[in-house]
Amino acid sequence: MSRIRLGMVGGGSDAFIGAVHRIASRIDDHYELVAGALSSTPERSKESGAALGLDPARTYGSFDEMAEAEAARDDGIEAVSIVTPNHMHYPAARAFLSRGIHVICDKPLTATDDHADAMAQAVADSDALFVLTHNYTGYPMIRQARDMVAAGTLGQIRIVQMEYPQDWMMGSPEQDGVKQAEWRTDPERSGAGGAIGDIGTHAFNLGGFVTGLTATELAADLHSFGKGRVLDDNAHIMLRFEGGARGMLWCSQVAAGCENGLRLRIYGEKGGLEWGQEDPNYLWFTPQGESTRRITRNGPEASEASTSVSRIPPGHPEGYLEGFANIYTEAAAAIRAVQGGESRDAVMGKLPGIRAGLEGMAFIRACVASSKGNAAWTKI
Repeated sequence: MSRIRLGMVGGGSDAFIGAVHRIASRIDDHYELVAGALSSTPERSKESGAALGLDPARTYGSFDEMAEAEAARDDGIEAVSIVTPNHMHYPAARAFLSRGIHVICDKPLTATDDHADAMAQAVADSDALFVLTHNYTGYPMIRQARDMVAAGTLGQIRIVQMEYPQDWMMGSPEQDGVKQAEWRTDPERSGAGGAIGDIGTHAFNLGGFVTGLTATELAADLHSFGKGRVLDDNAHIMLRFEGGARGMLWCSQVAAGCENGLRLRIYGEKGGLEWGQEDPNYLWFTPQGESTRRITRNGPEASEASTSVSRIPPGHPEGYLEGFANIYTEAAAAIRAVQGGESRDAVMGKLPGIRAGLEGMAFIRACVASSKGNAAWTKI
């Protein structure tokens, strides 16, 4: 099959997440990057396009220019990756969705609730796919865990614990010229959530993805330890799920010694599961009354749900980039299925889309409201 023609908005040559998306899109060879509006200024966009080897004629000064020009070409882009700061997700996505171009967007969905509602409407009005890159759902052992929960291996779920600590905001990187910190600490560009929007949404999404449960209420204590920092850099959140399960979520960007400590623990009436992102090829399963077992990626107890998204033998490292690539590869399959005449709803499968995005926005909104109300229980 020919590669899907891909464009990119944001993600210039000096942007971390843009490079991640480009690598992920190429791992399974389903995409070819052919166009981009790679920066907020035409000059920097052109420089980044040249550094990436793009045709100068298809390196654009704005996403509106790019959407119009590419939609008019017979060989125009079929999909676009949006890897801008949060406040630009909606206007960029709208420009492409309105022209029938599939959108693969970084999370969270948007910076504001108004933009989130408008995004949902833009997706509903378009025939194109909208995929949100909650990349941790692409890890093989996360698919294994989801499979085991769905099969009833743990019985009724009782407790869901999610955490995501980092330490990169311990100082004041936003005041030291660190671009990634500057926009993440700016409410105008990031939105109402700091750590909860940046990494808390990942942990929240992962808990729901694996358990299949919907969180209905939360009580949140958000805090900013950074001097002069407006948005939260640490959060402790209690959760209530449908069916009676209880949960806790801790996310922090000021936890010294923590790099990317995303961890998920699930306990049911028959046993428990534990998974950590920094050692992602192992899932720990403890049946009630028995010793803990280690399930390895592509190992003898791995299910088809996990082996189908694993590329190499057990014992070899496979992680962040490959998890991202699984989202891109499943998006490619969905795009081709839609191009072949299948309905949009039928092809999304496990892919996170507009619903996951709206759930993440509702989580952020409820956290902020609860914390302002002295950690009052708040409906999500």
